[in-house]
This record gives sequence, structure tokens and C-alpha cells, in this order.
Amino acid sequence: MKKIVIVGGGAGGLQLATRLGHYFSFTPFLKRRRKSPAAQITLVDRNRTHIWKPLLHQVATGALDSSLDALNYQVHARANGFDFQLGSLQKLDRGRRVIELAPVEDNEGRQLVPARELEYDYLVLCIGSQSNDFHTPGVREHCVFLDSSMQAQRFHRLLLDHFLQLETQIADKLQIAIVGGGATGVELSAELVDASRQMGNYGHIQRSSLEVSLIEAGPHLLPALPPRLGNNAERELSKLGVHVRTGCAVAEATDNGLITRDGEKIPATIRVWAAGVKAPEFLTQLDGLAVNRLNQIEVNADLQSSSDPHVFALGDCAGCVDAAEQRVPPRAQAAQQMAGVAEHNLIAKIEGKPLKDFRYRDRGSLVSLSKHTAVGNLMGTLVKGSLTIEGRIAGLAYRSLYRMHLAAVHGWAKAMLIYLVGQANRFVKPRLKMH
Repeated sequence: MKKIVIVGGGAGGLQLATRLGHYFSFTPFLKRRRKSPAAQITLVDRNRTHIWKPLLHQVATGALDSSLDALNYQVHARANGFDFQLGSLQKLDRGRRVIELAPVEDNEGRQLVPARELEYDYLVLCIGSQSNDFHTPGVREHCVFLDSSMQAQRFHRLLLDHFLQLETQIADKLQIAIVGGGATGVELSAELVDASRQMGNYGHIQRSSLEVSLIEAGPHLLPALPPRLGNNAERELSKLGVHVRTGCAVAEATDNGLITRDGEKIPATIRVWAAGVKAPEFLTQLDGLAVNRLNQIEVNADLQSSSDPHVFALGDCAGCVDAAEQRVPPRAQAAQQMAGVAEHNLIAKIEGKPLKDFRYRDRGSLVSLSKHTAVGNLMGTLVKGSLTIEGRIAGLAYRSLYRMHLAAVHGWAKAMLIYLVGQANRFVKPRLKMH
């Protein structure tokens, strides 16, 4: 039996593990478990649950309750024919084809599970990315990041603590500065404004008590989209009361604010860094795997590592130039598309069939401005070229992306049930998580 180990349960890794688990563990028609599967699939992640990364800004503000919307890896693995191991990758031995997982510790630092090894015939790295601080002084010490569910929950607790101070009039103003005018920064800014309104419904916090500043070094917001959409997003955020500053580069972060390259001080009680992404640093130390300047593992068009045909990489941690010779961007849709090709190629490896190359198809980009509004563009077979959409239609399209992610993981039937449960919760629970 071949062993396929997938490290990272994000959008691509979870989808890949689910599909491979079904393929190798169940018969195609009756969906009965096979007695002798050709491959054993193991998913490794450092968290017990999965949250779709594009929704972390909603977890941070409390608009999304991660305890209700999170997917439990252990339960999902059992239902879909693969194994789950809780742990973090700390070492790779390509000669022996084993990975070493770091010890698992509790919140007090007590060791629960010692370091252990997992053997593999094929290893798939789907570790994702993290914010790129560009070695800016003070950022790691004084800024909050939203790279994981744990960090988003930490921000949420911090936000509630400061809202309590406003409520009890210990403080008269909360200033939040967000560095980075990409999708995360824009969406977080809009959600924070809505969160302050929701808190006002449950208490006595005034909207004027919250000041949100969004800082972008480039000439316009949403640099990955056409300038017109970035300008429209800036206009909408300004209407909401967000102070948008473009062409403003941050040179240093302190414990009470930010300092620009021009020497200007921007006061901020909470400082969020959402400017740029890179793959985790430890990927540069994985037994000689070739990486690029963003720490991404260099892969061929078939998603195999350029250093080792037994190692695949996909998603944000993969440095891929696809079959059309275009550099694949670090986006959720790219990870999901890569998962489909990786599934085909891993099955082909085991069954002795030819591999196929990955070709990235840009479906467009959508950015939420909280509740019913969004901006973005759509591309694909139904749209010739690029179609720019805004407003409620864009908001509907944005929310459909999460439904499509659920369908890719659970199937459409269960995805629709999850959606209906979520709608029912709107009537029995507060619109904002208050704890």
C-alpha cells in the first residue's frame, strides 16, 4: 500500500485529502469501503479544525463564530476515508522518505505527544503563506497578524477588551491602523466599522469612538485589481468613515502607533499588518528542497518539486510557473485548482498513468465591503474577457465563493444543509460574537 502524506489542511490540502480519501477508500458506485485500498491518505495539520482562510477577517471582528463554522479534521477524516494527525512539520528526510512532526503541547506548554515520524511514498506540502513584514522594524513585536484562525481569535479578544473600555468609559477612543490595502486590509476595515455598529446596538458605544486607518504604500487600494476598482473601494470605505491613505509607506511600528518613511507618526492602539505574503521561513531548511525568494518550493508544471519527484507542493507555498508559462499567484482559487491536478497526478503515479500539467485559470477576484456590498471582476467561460461587478450583485457572488468551497469539501447536499443551519443561527444568535 502506498502512503500519501499531505501537510496542511487549508483550501487545497483539505480538498485533496477528501478526494483522494474517497477515491482510494470507497467503491465508485455503492460507496462501500474497499477492503484493500491502493493508498493510505494522511492529512497533517497543526490545528484541530479548519476555517476557510478568506474568512479570517470575519473571525477577527466576530462576524463569524469559528466555534460554529469550523470543520473538525478528525471527524471529517473518518467520514471521508483518510487519516488525520495533529502536528507541525519540523523536519524532512528525503533519503528515508519520512517527515518528523514536532511535539504537541497544551496551552501551558506541557507535552501531550512527543515528536514522531511519518513515512511517505509521496509527500504533498500545502502549508500556505504568512504575512511578509519586509523586515520592517517593530512589526513582529507590535503588530497583529491574521494568518491563522488562532491569530484571528486573538485579535477578536483584543477587540472585545478595548470595546469594554469604551463601554465603561475608561477610554474614549479606539484607534486601529491596518497596513496593507489588499483584500485582507480592505475587508477587515469594512468589517470593523460594522462591528462597532453592532456593538452599539448591544451597548452604548458610539460609532465615532472607533477610528480605522487603512494604509497602502501603492498608489491605490487592491493593487491586484484594476485601479478603478481600487478607487471605488476607497470611495466606499471613506463613506463608512475609514481613513484611507495611499502612497504611504510604513518604516517602523511602535507600541503606540506607526511611523511612515516621511517621519509622520500615526497613533494606533491596535496595529494590524496585512501587507504582502510569503511562504514560511522553515521551508528553506527542508532537506535541500529548492525554494525561491518568497520561500516557496519550486515546482514543475506538474506540481512535483523540481528537487524531488516524490514531493509535491500546491497553494501559496508552491512557486509554480504553469503550462502557459505564467506565474501562479498565491490565491485560494489557485490552491483549489492545484488540488484537482495534484489529485490526478498522485493517482496517475500510483496507477502508472501519465501526469498532466497544471494550467491556472483566473476566475476573477471579489473583495467584500461587509454585508451586502463587494467589488471585483469575473473571468471565465461564461464571461468573455473581464466583467467588473460591484454592489449587491458582487456581494452575492462573493458569498457564493464560500458555498463553493463547502461543496468542494462536503458535496453540494451537505453544503446546502450547512448554509441553512447558518441562516437559522441568524435568528437565534447575535449578529456579532460577544465572547
